[in-house]
Amino acid sequence: MTTDYDVIVIGGGAGGLSAAGIATNLGAKTTMIERNALGGDCTWTGCVPSKTLLKAATVVHQARTASQYGLTDQSVDVDFGGVMDHVRQVRQDVYEEADAPEIFEDLDIDVRQGDAHFIDAHTVAVERDDGTTEQVTGRYVIVAAGASPLVPPIDGLQEVDVLTNETLFELETQPERLAIVGAGPIGTEMAQAFARLGTDVTVLDMADRILSNDDPELTATLRETLVDEGVEYVLEAQVEELAQSGDTITISATADEPVTVEADALLLATGRTANVDGLNLDAAGIDYTRQGITVDDRCRTSQGHIYAVGDVTGRYQFTHMSNHMAKVAVTNALLKVPSKIDKDHVPWVTYTEPELAHVGAHASDLDADGVSYETYHFPYDQLDRAITESETTGQIKVHAKSLTGKILGASVLGERAGELITAFTIAMRNGVTLRNIGDTIHPYPAYGEGVRRVADQWYVQKQSPTVTKVLQSVFGYRGPVLKYGPDEIV
Repeated sequence: MTTDYDVIVIGGGAGGLSAAGIATNLGAKTTMIERNALGGDCTWTGCVPSKTLLKAATVVHQARTASQYGLTDQSVDVDFGGVMDHVRQVRQDVYEEADAPEIFEDLDIDVRQGDAHFIDAHTVAVERDDGTTEQVTGRYVIVAAGASPLVPPIDGLQEVDVLTNETLFELETQPERLAIVGAGPIGTEMAQAFARLGTDVTVLDMADRILSNDDPELTATLRETLVDEGVEYVLEAQVEELAQSGDTITISATADEPVTVEADALLLATGRTANVDGLNLDAAGIDYTRQGITVDDRCRTSQGHIYAVGDVTGRYQFTHMSNHMAKVAVTNALLKVPSKIDKDHVPWVTYTEPELAHVGAHASDLDADGVSYETYHFPYDQLDRAITESETTGQIKVHAKSLTGKILGASVLGERAGELITAFTIAMRNGVTLRNIGDTIHPYPAYGEGVRRVADQWYVQKQSPTVTKVLQSVFGYRGPVLKYGPDEIV
């Protein structure tokens, strides 16, 4: 039996859920196919469980460091099994509230569970666990098949019990020693979480710094924070071999000299790879590489009626970008309104404490392109709300045009950085300048005031002693003629 649809969505993660929901709201007969539970990586193995674990670790840390608030430090016994039960319950709650099949079936979306693969450019087969196969046809197809953990080829890997983000949250026993290969967002977040829960954590990475896609000054500050909390780093290290004897895993690496790390558990946080295998993309005439399905700025594949969104494209592996790309794809397919991926205003956040967030260009990008700019910054230790909460580690950095205050990029390290970066994202997308921000009333005391204060630095740096002298001459003002250096904060 074959059922015909206006839209077939392959994958029920963030991108697939968004695409199916938008399509059906536009009047399209829609089916969504998912091999596992709806919700995808974000609900089950990514954003939701990792942030829940981070919160539990933060509560432990706050209790143990309560003296910074004038309270008494508390000794906390961590019930790791209880913590992980909580993590799993939260993700189940999120699933039931937002991702359960009934929610989408109530929208008249036909939800199918099984493995999907193309028969031809308009036909998709769904293979169920019971061995049966069904075929569906569609006018349009949106592929949102996601990605899986990248497991690098390391000697001895097959003989070692390794963890990825897909298995980490199933742990029942807390490791005394945890080694993490990869100092990207996942590795950095989990390093802090486990260290705060009482695990000895060692992180290895090939790069010379953590979070290599972020501002180097801010990542250095964040690394210092994590080191103070007990995380050890072995950087510029190539992992050569893994071995396991009993419960002990041995990681052999080469840095400036041979390095050996022993651990009770090993987490591989070395990136993700697009789920292109098994889709039979060749049968549909869809171009792809090992990095993902090839799409244009409208999310179209080499077949004009087939779109791909999210992690499976290998372009932007963020949940929020999956949602954005889904909107772009459906808008182009069903509304016939030209819509493109917003490549210039993609924010990202690492949810450590302090958080690290970024949008737009880095200084290195601007330098490489020969763009003229100035950098304006405002430290958290001069932000009143941060001072009241003893959250003074970090700063706000903005790269902007000196003459106009046009924002070219922004990075924030500090409490609620993930919220503050939204202000800069909105500003950049809508042409709001530092002058506009500085002229806007912000509530006090709030962390958002930091956005205004960094904008004020643009005014300060533009202040000309010559103009001051003219004003003094014309109006008879008698104050000093001030001149601020580029690093002075007012």
